[in-house]
Amino acid sequence: MTQFLIVCPLVFLAGLVDSIAGGGGLISLPAYLAAGIPPHIAIGTNKLGSTMGTVISTARFAKMGYIKLKLSLWAAVFAIIGSAIGANLSLLASETVLKGMMLLALPVVAYYVLKNKNIGDNEKTGTLPEKKMFIITMISAFAIGCYDGFYGPGTGTFLLLILTGLARFDLKTASGTTKVINLSSNIAALVTFLINEKVLLPLGLASGLFCIAGHYIGSGLVVKNGHKVVRPVVLVVLMCLFVKIVKG
Repeated sequence: MTQFLIVCPLVFLAGLVDSIAGGGGLISLPAYLAAGIPPHIAIGTNKLGSTMGTVISTARFAKMGYIKLKLSLWAAVFAIIGSAIGANLSLLASETVLKGMMLLALPVVAYYVLKNKNIGDNEKTGTLPEKKMFIITMISAFAIGCYDGFYGPGTGTFLLLILTGLARFDLKTASGTTKVINLSSNIAALVTFLINEKVLLPLGLASGLFCIAGHYIGSGLVVKNGHKVVRPVVLVVLMCLFVKIVKG
């Protein structure tokens, strides 16, 4: 019962943050570990909860018409391929190398967010030819998929920034596309952990309900308030990620 009391409220908060700007794993995974759950089982159980939550936010974005089906499905394929490659590369590379790269990259990303006060809501949005938007999205999905398989934290946040900044999606379409990509990655990872019996089903299902509530509320905030909600949340997520990497 103590594990449920520790994990469930924090997973709700993680779902809320994740549905808005990504990075929910920075909250939920430490919650499982704080409850005394072994790392591999914590990761697997976290995937169950996050998958349940992401299904809801993805469905809500789809219902509102913010997901381009063909584009998102292709992006999901590229992300899965990238994630598989990244996971294999992680077995060969030192985590210290990636941490150093992230410590250099995060301040740059934070500067971009601070400079662009209207993320996904500016005059440049939607001005790229459809073919260029498609190519940028596929490259981004593959690259961020590699990162997700290799290291992971902040995947949704980075993808959201790339889709609004480089592909020039409006915020809502970028958020919807990000959710489809994240959902496909989560399902693939969850299946792997289930096969290897690294998931606590009772706790995962319970926390998943709290994650669903967080995702439902958070996705509604994005739909209603757009960049006014996303920008401050992205900054907080980036700050938390930076602190997490520094502390190791």
